[in-house]
Amino acid sequence: MKSRNIVLVIAGLALLAFAAAAYIYKGSRGADAPASAAQGPSMPAQLTPFATGQTGTPVAAVGDPIPRNVPAAEAAGAPNPPAPAPKDNALVRAHSPSVGPVAARVTIVEFFDPACEACRAFYPIVKQTIAQYPGEVRLVLRYAPLHQGSDEAVRILETARLQDIFIPVLEALLARQPEWAAHGSMDLEKAWTIAGDAGLDLKKARQARLAAKITAVLNQDIQDLKAVGVSQTPTFFVNGKPLQEFGVAQFQDLVRGEIAAAR
Repeated sequence: MKSRNIVLVIAGLALLAFAAAAYIYKGSRGADAPASAAQGPSMPAQLTPFATGQTGTPVAAVGDPIPRNVPAAEAAGAPNPPAPAPKDNALVRAHSPSVGPVAARVTIVEFFDPACEACRAFYPIVKQTIAQYPGEVRLVLRYAPLHQGSDEAVRILETARLQDIFIPVLEALLARQPEWAAHGSMDLEKAWTIAGDAGLDLKKARQARLAAKITAVLNQDIQDLKAVGVSQTPTFFVNGKPLQEFGVAQFQDLVRGEIAAAR
């Protein structure tokens, strides 16, 4: 009972942090209506770019459990931990979006779904962790479109990458995720609008969304997530080692341990 009370207190603190983020977001949007409480907390519309090395307030306290997106077929049972990293290149592909130096001592690979609420909640935590070790950590993002319709969100992100605004569009989609992907209900036209608000040239993007190279990226990532054994999002690997027990503290401990071992 005592441990349960502690978890509830931590969860309350996390909700307060989310509420503060929503207040910032509301101010940045002016007359736009904020997401309702039923849609879940909002992230700030303007997030600190990775390149600055600065951090903001984390959205969850250390140790606060964040449920991951699990396919409906597996929701009834306990999900299996991700399989050990394969020896081939299924974790990191040349086409994968990445942040940080290629020669970094530590590489974090995240399989994420743009519509996943847990991915949205974990995003500032990943950024904060990277900022703690400037120049030593690289983040590689892999697509895991487990929600129906998430493949279209991936295409939006890939068109943004073609226009060199991947991070602004990614952060806009995450910040305003409750507007287009609330509880699994997709409004992909709204997602396109949000991407346009973030600077995406929608005319060019819509023309490019079905390009062969974008389809190839999507298909390769889906093939790799199956090969690696990813069944829920977010799923992390740090220097090829899977995060066996999902949680903020566990993630930070794994990164910290790999950095210490590499020094």
